[in-house]
Amino acid sequence: MAAMPQDAGCIFCKIVKGEAPSFKLYEDDLTFAIMDINPFMPGHALVLSKGHFANLHEASDESVAAVARTAKKIAAAVNEAVKPDGINIVQANGQGAAQSVLHYHVHVLPRRFGDNGSLNWNLTPGDHEGIAKLAADIRACL
Repeated sequence: MAAMPQDAGCIFCKIVKGEAPSFKLYEDDLTFAIMDINPFMPGHALVLSKGHFANLHEASDESVAAVARTAKKIAAAVNEAVKPDGINIVQANGQGAAQSVLHYHVHVLPRRFGDNGSLNWNLTPGDHEGIAKLAADIRACL
């Protein structure tokens, strides 16, 4: 396996290397899972790529797949331990999406009915013509 990129100033890189404290949950060759120290709800966990990638666009396909596998494992454990009403798996990509640490990671967020989490939105039918046009624009970028 090739050496993974690192950023000496990144708090998540420091956590992965054991240079900063964390509440570690799990580790494998490509991922590192910890408890969030600013939790939305009890059981809020983070799954980090061991390699430093600022966001999804920079992350290797291998790292994205590994983080997804570990997120599934952590979500199952959180579900068993916390027994929430549901779980969101969230990846905030970029500062406009409230990504506060520019290191590729996902949140495992236990949810409770009435928790007032702002991740939910009302289902409102969209303009099908506009949706079709945007779908064509997106497909053209693939």
